[in-house]
Formats: sequence, structure tokens, C-alpha cells
Amino acid sequence: MANALHPLHIHGITVDFSKLKTNVESAEVRIGKFNSPIKREEGKSLCETFSPPIMFSRGNIFSLRMQYKGRFVMKTKDITFDPNDTFLVSSGQEYIKWYKKIRVVVDLSGDTSTKAVSSGQSSGLLPTTADIFESCPRFRILVIGKTGVGKSSLIDHVFGVGEQQIIEHNKPGEAIINKEFTSPENDRFVLHDSKGFEPGEVENLTIVQKIIERRRNMPDLKDQLHAVWLCFQIPRAGRCLLETGTEEFLELKRNGTLGNVPIIVVLTKYDMLIEHVERNLDEASLDESSDEAFEELVKSTAKAEVQDTCIGPLEEFSGSDIPHATISTAKGYEETLTHLIEITESCVNQHLAPEAAVMTSVAQRVHPGLKIDALIKIGKQRYWKALTSCPMFKKHQMQDCLRVLHNDIIEVWNFRDSHHYLRSQEFRDLMMKMADKTQAGSTANPNTTLKFGLSMVGTIAGIVSALAGPAAPIVVPIAAGAVVVVWVREVYKMSHVVLQRFMAYIMHLTLVLQTLFIVSESQELTRRAIKLAVKSYVASSISEEVLTRIQDYVGGLAVLEHADKDTLDKIEEMMQFYKIDGAQITELAAQMSNLQTNIYLLPDEPW
Repeated sequence: MANALHPLHIHGITVDFSKLKTNVESAEVRIGKFNSPIKREEGKSLCETFSPPIMFSRGNIFSLRMQYKGRFVMKTKDITFDPNDTFLVSSGQEYIKWYKKIRVVVDLSGDTSTKAVSSGQSSGLLPTTADIFESCPRFRILVIGKTGVGKSSLIDHVFGVGEQQIIEHNKPGEAIINKEFTSPENDRFVLHDSKGFEPGEVENLTIVQKIIERRRNMPDLKDQLHAVWLCFQIPRAGRCLLETGTEEFLELKRNGTLGNVPIIVVLTKYDMLIEHVERNLDEASLDESSDEAFEELVKSTAKAEVQDTCIGPLEEFSGSDIPHATISTAKGYEETLTHLIEITESCVNQHLAPEAAVMTSVAQRVHPGLKIDALIKIGKQRYWKALTSCPMFKKHQMQDCLRVLHNDIIEVWNFRDSHHYLRSQEFRDLMMKMADKTQAGSTANPNTTLKFGLSMVGTIAGIVSALAGPAAPIVVPIAAGAVVVVWVREVYKMSHVVLQRFMAYIMHLTLVLQTLFIVSESQELTRRAIKLAVKSYVASSISEEVLTRIQDYVGGLAVLEHADKDTLDKIEEMMQFYKIDGAQITELAAQMSNLQTNIYLLPDEPW
């Protein structure tokens, strides 16, 4: 992502109007006080390279003025670029904006060799995520809660943005609801923060109601609120959960005043309730029970107290369909956070446009299973269909087809990757060579294999413990750049081998990134961490099992042209089988507790 404090360097701009019935006669780019015409290219496009590049800062107005023929006179149209959207793009990449049927590509890379591809004259393969992010570039959430309920810690853990940043966003004890909090550590997320509702105080209730209504009436999905978390600390037995202001807010939701924005009640600091229950259980329970039985007794007692003090009063007032989650950000309670984001994504998917639900999964950083679910939705929309009979990949080089698949997948995982390691040619080479492997060795029966998460973490932990330290760099078994993968430069053509390689690329990349998700834990990516994920995945039995499943499937296809839906279903089946679900997260976190520290204490290393 571009650093909001530094300007973007615009090396060129291309305007493709090939889908318009009329011609754009001329165009001029305007950035601050800088104006420059854009030259006409062959066909229905205009293209201009800037040397030196144009500097674009957030304070500038960036627009494109176009002239085209109307029925009787020349007409002028200005396309204005939103700096908030433009600065979501990383330097070294491209920003693509659609205006009706006009595609504008702003080149931030300086690589003029890609101009034909960028303008759609050669490749024309636009990632599916580009369309989704155009409509909804960030997940927008309002979090309501009194000081001390744990809002900052919750946001940090779920979205990986840094608790201190959130605290510094507001003055101590104050929440400014209209102020947007964004973070360079997660550019797919924007926060509105509000203090809770005090008894007898109506001012904040009015403020919250107004922002929800104002955002609801905004025409663009990206400006609307996608979810509201109403946070309470779990009260001790005998104390009241709902107070007057909160009841009035929930009443506004119940009678429809607040519209369809999902509101989820979040009960925080569940770990403190568990500790309280443990201290107050009688000694007889402790003496006569095994450790497992005592733990179950504590959980059942805590669950009953939450029901009595929180859920019961909430449902009595608001009805049984009010969504709620009991959470803690303490170690050992990771599953509670995955449960919260599952509920949130489900509510967003039910009440808002599909793009908002996808962005919920993209923005969060606690639940890898939701990432895979979002990836399946995106893949099935467009390019996974192109693996068999769909003509979308025809006449394109296979490396271009793999590139668009690659970009869609890494966008969904939303890693902190300011160095663009996951987009680098070295990493792409690793994945292409993994897909190039056509023979699998003997493996265990795939139908009896352990779930991916539990077996993979053991592999990772074993490799990490075997590393001697800085003097022992991680050597991946398939070296980047060692062997040129020739077939990727061929034009895409349907065959059993090509289908196998493309399915393998999708599956291997997805599961490598799932491994990396565990390893990195929302920290900035390093080459060392990426290589560890690759080595761990290749060293496990999973990579060969995946290839065996694909080989068996493709080998059984008699006619590729009629395998569209079946291929989509097979990819989804494999992804669902190997994904890490919410129930495994706490167990995985316990096994990985010291792994991230070990990795990030060591210096980075080359590919």
C-alpha cells in the first residue's frame, strides 16, 4: 500500500475506451496545478508516459478531462479519482478505475513494457478482486463501547492494526465517531469508534443514530457501514447488562429505524469470568474431579452465568434473533474471535451486497477458513471456470493466466507485504515449479489423512526447532530461478496436463498462504517467513496428497469441455477438506506460541 504521508509517483496513464460506441477525441490529466494531454494510440485508446513521473499527494485533486462527440456538439466529461482509493494501491503496481465502459490504468511501476497488457490490448485479464475492490475497497465497521471494555484490543486482534495506533487515534477515554481510522498495517479496514451509552445521557445515542442513518443513505457501498459491534464487558452475577441508553439503541434497531446494518452484541473479557468461576468453585469439586472434568465444569458454569446475566436479558428485550458473541483477546481464547468474525460475515452476507461480505473476510486476520471461503466465492465467479471449456483464457499465454489467478488469491489473504514479496517473480517461480511437478510419490490414503491444520503445525514446529539460528538459512526444496518453467510461455490450450497444473497452482498457492497465515500472525512478511511456509508445506504429506487427488480427478475426465461445474466442485471440495476451521484456531495458537518470536528475531535472508 502507498504510504499516506508520501506522494505517489505516476509514470503513465492509459485510457481504454474500446467498449464505447463513440470515440474519445482527446483527454487531459490534471493533478494539482499539473496539466498534460494524453496522446492517441492505435485503436480506441490513449496513452501517455511521464518522465519524470508526476507526484500525486493526498492534498491534490486528480482528474481526467475527456472530450467526445455528442449528437451535435463536442462534450466534456471529468473523471475524478478518490485519493483514499488511489492510495490503497502499492507503489510499483497499477491503479485501475472503471468509469462506465471506460477503463483507466494509472501506472505506478514505471515499467513501460507492460503498457499493452495494462490497456487490455494483449492480456486483458483483470483480477476478479479488482472489480470487488472497486465497489468496496475496505470493510467499514462502527464499534461502540465504554472505555475499558477492551475495544482497542479486540480491533487489534481481529484486524491486526496495532492496539497502540487505535489508542492514539482518539484522546484518552474519548471516541470521535465521524473520524475514520485507517492503518497502513491493514488497508482493507476502516474503523469508526464510539463511546458507549451512559444512563440518562441521550447525546451519544443521537450521534450514533445520525451516523448510521447518514451512512445508510450513501449511494456507494464503500461509504456505507457494513457492521456495528456493540461491546459490553460481561458483568458479575447480579449486575445489570442493559442500561437505559443501550435499551433505546436496541429499540431503534428492533423497530427498523437503523435499517439493515448488522448489529452484533459483543460480550468481552470472557477470560476474567473463567478465572472468577475457577476461584469460586468449591474445593469438593476440585478434589473429586479430573483436570478435564474440572475444566468442563468451569466452562459449563461460566456459560450458565453468561446466559443468566447477558443472553437472557438481551433476548428478553430484543428477541431471540439478536446476534451475539462471547469473546476474549487473551491467549487460549482465539476460537472466540473466529466465532465473532464468522457471525459478522454471515450477517453482512445476509443484509448487504456480496462484495461487503467478501471484504469482511479479506479484512479480518484471525480466521484462515473464512479467507478460503471468500477465495472460493471469487474463484467461482470468473477464472476457475476458464480451466476447462470457458474461452476466457484462450489466446492468452499461460503465464498471464497464472498471474491473474495468483493476484486474486494473494489479495484475499491480505498480508502485510509492503515489499511485495508475494508478487515477486521469485515467489511466482516457486509456485510455478511446484505446479510443474507431475508425478507424486506414494502417499497415505487421502480419505484418512488428518485435517490440514493439525498435521501442518507439527511439521512447521519440527522444521523450526531443527534450525540452528541465523547461521542456518532456510533452503526451499524447489529453488527460485534454478530451472526455467518453459510451458508457462505457451498459449493456453485445454489438455489434461494443463488442467492438472492449473488446479495444482491454485491449491498449492492457497495452502502455502494458509501456512504463512499461521507463521506470520499479522506481522510484516519477510522472505524467511515465506520460505519457511513453502518448505513446511512441501515437506509435509499434504502437498503430495493434493497432487494425487488432482491427478486422480483429471485422469478420470474423458471430455474436458464438459467438466466446468465438476472442476469447480472438485477445487472447492479439496479446499474445504484442507482448510483450518475456527475450532482448530486455539489449539494451533497454543502449538505455535513461540514460533513467530523465533522467526522474527532472526534477520531476513535472500530468496
